[in-house]
Amino acid sequence: MKTIITLLLCLIILPALPVAAAQSDEELAKATQNPVAPMISVPFQNNWDFGIGPADAMRYTLNFQPVVPLTLNSKYNLIIRTIVPYIYAQAPVEGGDDESGLGDTTQSFFFSPKEKINGWIVGTGPTLYYPTATNDAIGSKKWGAGPTVVVLKQQNGLTYGLLSNHIWSFTGDEDRNEICATFIQPFFSFTTKTYTTFGVNTESTYDWANSQWTVPVNLSITQILKIRGFPLTCQLGYRYYAEAPDSGPDWGLRFTLTFLFPNK
Repeated sequence: MKTIITLLLCLIILPALPVAAAQSDEELAKATQNPVAPMISVPFQNNWDFGIGPADAMRYTLNFQPVVPLTLNSKYNLIIRTIVPYIYAQAPVEGGDDESGLGDTTQSFFFSPKEKINGWIVGTGPTLYYPTATNDAIGSKKWGAGPTVVVLKQQNGLTYGLLSNHIWSFTGDEDRNEICATFIQPFFSFTTKTYTTFGVNTESTYDWANSQWTVPVNLSITQILKIRGFPLTCQLGYRYYAEAPDSGPDWGLRFTLTFLFPNK
């Protein structure tokens, strides 16, 4: 239902948007694979995870992930990446209560040189973690911060690199567990001459407080489309959890719709 609502909103919004400036599909395809590309993008990432807990429950997460680039000077950009999740989680045990609401927000600030460094695109800066959850069952009630970094290379249709961050909690509800988590996302993709992109990545998190890895391996296919000249991408994905807590999911699906606002 929430996916249908998202698609309906997109159909309502699109006709009101201005036609994007001329930019080649090749440039757009490269930009969509670059986490610090100087282009505004607005992804709506729908995730379904299955096999959670004794009840084999499902968890749905809609990540609203706007990316906003700012020009600092002739040499550097600041790329602001924000993730605001909406979560619906079925009870993982029989007789339990389902939970839903906004989750906690993660916001990263990448200071990125406009010129490549030895052929590599790089960005680094702070990550902030805000306790924005509207439901105590799906939020940490903690404020957090830490460093983040991304490095990648693009050549001959290939994009490969690594995005990582680490977050420590520094204040919040004293009755809640502290946050000390490392996120590691190596990624690899290939874009064809028809601007279809095949990708693989892991979105691995290590919870230092509980000495626990969560390692989903994602396979995806992404296609650039244009509606009234306005560019967007559609992505379908499957993931397998190579490692997860005992009560964690076994597998999942992803559908992402991303609106692109190329530079004029």
